[in-house]
Amino acid sequence: MAKNDDAPEPICVSVSTAAKMLGVSRNTAYTMVKLKQLPTIRCGHRRLVVPLPALRKMLGEVGTAAALNNEDASR
Repeated sequence: MAKNDDAPEPICVSVSTAAKMLGVSRNTAYTMVKLKQLPTIRCGHRRLVVPLPALRKMLGEVGTAAALNNEDASR
């Protein structure tokens, strides 16, 4: 089946998918959830999902901080 390019982007992803996006293990991602370092929404009784906007903001802040550190190191 061909991928539908018109399909809307998901609003949330699983903790496992967020872990892949962050480049960490699934266990590390769940530890981050427990320490409130990774924002989640509980869907139902057991399912946790990570909102993509919050994850992107988190990644953007890390990217910005890394860029500033690289800039300082080059001086």
